Amino acid sequence: MTDAPPKSELTSLRTKIFYGLGSVAFGVKDNGFQTILLLFYNQVIHLPAQLVGLAIAIAFAFDALIDPIVGQFSDNLRTRWGRRHPLMYAAALPVAISYLLLWNPPHWSQGALFIYLLVVAIIVRTFISFYEIPSSALVPEFTDDYDNRTSFMSFRVFFAWYGGMTMFALAFTVFLVPDAAHKIGQLNEAGYGRYGLTAAIVMFAAILISAAGTHRFIPHFRKPAVRRLSLSQYVREIMSTLSNRAFLILMCAAIFSNLATGLVFALDIYLKTYFWELSNLQIFVLALSTFLSVALAFAIALPISRRFGKRNGAILFFTIGLTILAIPIVSRLIGLFPPNGAVSLMPLLFGFSIIAGALTIGASVLVISMIADVVEDSELKTGRRSEGLFFAGSSLIQKAVTGLGLLASGFVLWLAHFPSNAVPGHVDPQIIRNFALIYLPSVVILYLISLAIISRFPITRERHKENVRRLAEETALAGLQPLGADSSAARLMAETEILPASGTAPA
Repeated sequence: MTDAPPKSELTSLRTKIFYGLGSVAFGVKDNGFQTILLLFYNQVIHLPAQLVGLAIAIAFAFDALIDPIVGQFSDNLRTRWGRRHPLMYAAALPVAISYLLLWNPPHWSQGALFIYLLVVAIIVRTFISFYEIPSSALVPEFTDDYDNRTSFMSFRVFFAWYGGMTMFALAFTVFLVPDAAHKIGQLNEAGYGRYGLTAAIVMFAAILISAAGTHRFIPHFRKPAVRRLSLSQYVREIMSTLSNRAFLILMCAAIFSNLATGLVFALDIYLKTYFWELSNLQIFVLALSTFLSVALAFAIALPISRRFGKRNGAILFFTIGLTILAIPIVSRLIGLFPPNGAVSLMPLLFGFSIIAGALTIGASVLVISMIADVVEDSELKTGRRSEGLFFAGSSLIQKAVTGLGLLASGFVLWLAHFPSNAVPGHVDPQIIRNFALIYLPSVVILYLISLAIISRFPITRERHKENVRRLAEETALAGLQPLGADSSAARLMAETEILPASGTAPA
């Protein structure tokens, strides 16, 4: 391995850009799953919405079960390329191939298509975990500074959103366009195959560029203590780590917020296509508002974190953002919003979308940064550095619960008696109204419960500084280096040996 760069470069702008760039792959995958996958398999491939939602929900749940294993393995892996990078490199090609297959299904029976969707979705989500979890876990290794972590996460969220929304915008301007056989571009099957190929190439490139761009910092990252654990000890260690009170509060809040997010992303395309009756060009224009929202969130997340702290800043963002998000739908239901096709409709939707998006995305940046601050809090209690496991636990909740949200989206359509093969402008207005009356209250209530829970998060700026100070004292007393070795773990578990992949008992 080449000589490590100066530690000052760990938090440079160049480092943050390379680090954040990899999340383009996650953003493309997440956007595809949460925006157009249900529409594609339901309205284009003609698989019933309940079956599509069920397949995606099962894939999310299976993926979620894999995440803690990936996180724990990553935390304890010892290679010449460190704990994270071997898994990141290995994920690139399988992610690209499986995502391509997802958008090019065979013309089989409904039962066979359900199995195809289920299996390929599981493969996609499993391999993206082998990149996303190790990559996410690098932030606490780059810096232990309270605000600098928010900066790193801002870059990560920025690139994830821009990657996903760029592919979404391309879908509705380049790939899903009307032709002689398809007057509605969203129903053009051939376009989804071209979208899948382009997305696969983008994801492959993003993963490799990010991994290579952060590779040179490997000597600065911590190395796990050498230990030997039985399978039962391995499982107990996972459970004890994830039982951290601050982490549990975040995860309980995430259960409700990600359930709501699953509904929002899966049904947003139905709102745009059938509730607002937007064309594919108008959907593209509205998607541009997200680019502005992400840029605005990127600009305001760190100042708000410095002014109010991460917890209070997240609550402020979410509360205002949720209110603004609901105003257009409520106004339409009570007859105060312009009718579909009106000149003023798009400017109003565009403006509300920018503000609501910026606030909710800014809140998500702060919440993700809060997970990084749990690492030191847990290390003081357990003696272990568990960055990968904490981000895996967060990913587990997000995937499992968002999957339930996607499943619930199918049932929202069913409860509203939403028809398959629906043509915009020709659906019974009462069905459209019932759809909105079921969708909006469900989302609002779930988000409000999440906010109430997150208000209990205990790690403030002051507590985090104290945790870092106490860990530094322990490191000094033990005579260990703070970087390149896990100080607390080395103190507690010196001269033991670990077999992270096998889980076998000591010989």
